Amino acid sequence: MVNFTTLLPVLAALIGAANAHTRVYGLSVNDVDQGDGRSIYVRSPPSNSPVKDVSSKDIICNVNNVAVSKNVSVNAGEKVTFEWYHDNRGDDIIDGSHKGPITVYIADAASNGEGAVWTKLYESGLSNGVWAVDTLISNKGKHSLTLPSSLAAGDYLIRAEIIALHEADTNYATNSARGAQFYPSCSQITVKTGGSTKPPGTFNFIGGYTTTDPGILFNLYGGSTTYTIPGPAVWDGTSSGTSNDKVVASSSVAAVVPIASSAVASVQVPTFTATDVPTFTATDVPTFTATDIPTFTATDVPTFTATDSPRPTFTNKPQQPSTLLTRTRTRASASFVAKPSAAVPKPSASTIVSKPKTPEEVNKCLDAVNACITQAQSSIGGVVNFEPCENQRASCY
Repeated sequence: MVNFTTLLPVLAALIGAANAHTRVYGLSVNDVDQGDGRSIYVRSPPSNSPVKDVSSKDIICNVNNVAVSKNVSVNAGEKVTFEWYHDNRGDDIIDGSHKGPITVYIADAASNGEGAVWTKLYESGLSNGVWAVDTLISNKGKHSLTLPSSLAAGDYLIRAEIIALHEADTNYATNSARGAQFYPSCSQITVKTGGSTKPPGTFNFIGGYTTTDPGILFNLYGGSTTYTIPGPAVWDGTSSGTSNDKVVASSSVAAVVPIASSAVASVQVPTFTATDVPTFTATDVPTFTATDIPTFTATDVPTFTATDSPRPTFTNKPQQPSTLLTRTRTRASASFVAKPSAAVPKPSASTIVSKPKTPEEVNKCLDAVNACITQAQSSIGGVVNFEPCENQRASCY
């Protein structure tokens, strides 16, 4: 008995050869049809045949990556819808055997899509047994995404792609008659009003896709319930860039999908242990008690009355000689003993009051007192007599 399951790939290939392929007819913005875009704002290939060699430039925007005359105007945050067709608009779109994912990328138009300039905006793969192509057919060839509201204004290429997996169980590099089939299509858009964020543009289809990627070499008939969509993670619209690592996840027909934490596994983030952070105990921080801070009472501060006019006397107290001097020299330190002066007599009516001195005169007088003290201190040995200086100071006021 022939196992029908083993015939599925053969039957799919035969059916696909007769009726299978697809390409983009045009775009809609916020559900407003922008008209037939073929070779006007869509860089349309001459036929609906697939691209199979992922190492060729045709994988970028198909076999006719040449600028066309117009751009579709759109604003950041608006919905963009792609409409696919097989031979005529609104027909069977693509053969139902050509199951697989749908992705959308964006790149600066000036790059012409060449090099590591692409950023993924959207992806839809296998969800609950339903493929993105199944949903595309149900939606009469249409799928949509919402542009990030942060997207900066400018001219862009927006690239939609279907990957048909009905022959993907065989590596194209091994058997060029089989392998995954790619249907890339690039349209020209101009974002009129946008945010301030340029797409990071880190993915290159040449080298970014390989014939052995899990989402490219894949057995559609093996009963798998999960699928790895080729390419990088979907851009979150805010970050400066994401790695080109493949994201292993199923996706539904949703709009922009935020980057999962697993998508940035290649980024090296330092880890820290408890030993990397210093710890402190109570003994590391000084503590103070009330005895560490001096307190003062009223008796610690001397008080003076108008009758107090202390005139210090000094006794000789030699200091230790300084080791830095070339000759020994001692300087007397003074101790002061309060000596009350005689009471100031009460002036009589006949007493003549002298004119107060100006601040300049007072300062000049005090300079002379300081000179007197300096001269008295220069004496070596014996009792230093500061009394003449102090008498002079009294006359300064």
